[in-house]
Amino acid sequence: MLNIVLFGPPGAGKGTQSACLIDTYNLVHLSTGDIFRSNMKEGTELGNLARSYIDKGALVPDEVTISMLEAEVNANPDAKGFIFDGFPRTTAQAEALDNFLSSKGIEITAMLALEVEEQELITRLLERGKSSGRADDQNPDIIKNRIQVYESETAILKDYYSAQNKFVGVEGVGSIESITDSLCKEIDILS
Repeated sequence: MLNIVLFGPPGAGKGTQSACLIDTYNLVHLSTGDIFRSNMKEGTELGNLARSYIDKGALVPDEVTISMLEAEVNANPDAKGFIFDGFPRTTAQAEALDNFLSSKGIEITAMLALEVEEQELITRLLERGKSSGRADDQNPDIIKNRIQVYESETAILKDYYSAQNKFVGVEGVGSIESITDSLCKEIDILS
């Protein structure tokens, strides 16, 4: 089973590359943002619990996020594998994910990290902001802050997966196709 954590800063191209990898390897895409929205829309118990935090402007606790992910994995028993997008974001979340997957007799195959320089990220996000209308992609100061938060709070997961020999950095600059080819080469080596 192929289980990939697709990783990178805001604007690195995770969403675009996830779509390509899902098609190529027939994987189930697990995006925490999508899972939150779906559970809240459907009014599930976990969705209502998540909403109670979000409505207060608080972060959804790890236990709730992990429970939602577990439900999604369990709902796809015949999956050939998963792409985890937007999760884990902390060492505690990575450990919880490892423990859950281990209980099912599976594990993360690799963390594939799209590596892109900050100025390129800013350029990409500002461009995305023009077409998407997302306010957080239209302000360079907000973008820089998001990148800084990623670097200080999330990028430490590189060390976690490196310690397990599962970290693979991939150049995230170039055409969509060339980046997809680089990711596929790494996955093919792993599988």
